[in-house]
Amino acid sequence: MEFKILKESKECKARTGIIKTLHGEIKTPVFMAVGTQATVKTLVKEELKLAKTQIILGNTYHLWNQPGDKLIKEAGGLHKFMNWDLPILTDSGGFQVFSLAKIRDISEEGVKFKHHKSGAPLYLTPELSMEIQNNLGSDIIMCFDECAPYPCDYDYMEKSVNRTLRWAKRCLDAHKNTDKQTLFGIVQGGEYEDLRKHSAKELVKMNFEGYAIGGLSVGEPKEVQNKVIAYVTDILPINKPRYLMGVGSPGALLDGIELGIDMFDCVLPTRIARHGTAMTSKGRILIKNKEFEKDFSPLDSNCDCYTCKNYTKAYLRHLFKAEEILGFRLLSIHNVHFLNNLMENARQAIEENRFLEYKEKVYKDYGLNDKEKDF
Repeated sequence: MEFKILKESKECKARTGIIKTLHGEIKTPVFMAVGTQATVKTLVKEELKLAKTQIILGNTYHLWNQPGDKLIKEAGGLHKFMNWDLPILTDSGGFQVFSLAKIRDISEEGVKFKHHKSGAPLYLTPELSMEIQNNLGSDIIMCFDECAPYPCDYDYMEKSVNRTLRWAKRCLDAHKNTDKQTLFGIVQGGEYEDLRKHSAKELVKMNFEGYAIGGLSVGEPKEVQNKVIAYVTDILPINKPRYLMGVGSPGALLDGIELGIDMFDCVLPTRIARHGTAMTSKGRILIKNKEFEKDFSPLDSNCDCYTCKNYTKAYLRHLFKAEEILGFRLLSIHNVHFLNNLMENARQAIEENRFLEYKEKVYKDYGLNDKEKDF
């Protein structure tokens, strides 16, 4: 992987850049659609590309369990298996241990837990996470880490951070595909400034090719999230990509960009689409509402996505009321396009030294200045 900074904002820490991988270039800042089980739900490759998708994310935990990383390797790797010829990032499985396993036994060696559906016993270690991701063949892979809950007491978080740092070193040692796959370290530490700084500094010493900030967007207030991002990005190397994990709402994306983040991912656009919610230039709307029954205008008059160019709010409402799967697809196309377009416009604003003006306009138009709304 190569990372080149193209433009640094004169107003804040925002910057544009290009990440070069074996499967193509990625313009940053970038939003990554999540393809948990080797699919971005309901969407095919052509639809994702039309929605300006540059890179997608796959899930180590889920693909390890179904269909199995060895089968995917036999198929020629994840790119070939799912027919996606652009870059892929895979997470380490650490977040799924936190979010899906109700009971887990965390030790120095790894984590024992049960499958979230079958209850089958599972054991995941840093070395196994690397082996799985090496078999998947994704362009960017992540260190195995513990994503501690929020809130979390200081003593536990301190132990967790230090163990995660030891796991990071083991991931570096176990990574066997260094000529084709790039390994990122993950900064943890919850809301504690000293632990976050300690985690970041120690990871920088290990000289990863990129760095992620994990353990955010797990229930903490917006102010806490931004405060953590601010002092972590001050420590991370300027010449390497910075990735904020699990964030996908417009306000959080723009806040992250302002603070120097280059990469983001979230299931948000496709998840809310399946429930009938669309992101528009004027804020979120629930298409199932009766007010759209006879609304023959596009979903968003400021959007040029496939959905907005071809279908009306009334038709989309009909699909959801009739429980037709096409409604899920059309709203997913729109929401993914909306966030990719947000990133494209942010990149242009940074290049023209007007990012803060752009952010302020989006906040105003989207209704994000209302503190009661999701940022």
